[in-house]
Amino acid sequence: MITQNQTSAFIYLSAAIILIAPLIAMQFTKEINWTASDFLIMGTLLFTTALAADLVLKKVKTFKYRLILFFGISALLILIWAEMAVGIFGSPFAGN
Repeated sequence: MITQNQTSAFIYLSAAIILIAPLIAMQFTKEINWTASDFLIMGTLLFTTALAADLVLKKVKTFKYRLILFFGISALLILIWAEMAVGIFGSPFAGN
């Protein structure tokens, strides 16, 4: 049986692996050129999302509410990421 600590470790490790992917890719191509601030911002976004998901798993017991909250957390992550990358809403912190 998978324990809560193993699940939490998997969530945070997944966020770290996603963050490491551009760092590895930068070693092989010049098309990916992240700065330290890019890693800081994306790390904050990923680990905040991981923290929210972990909190939902620890506090919410019913599958229905977990699913709804995970969908909301995922949608918020994608919207913030897309806004920062290409500026779909045209906010002041947009990528364009």
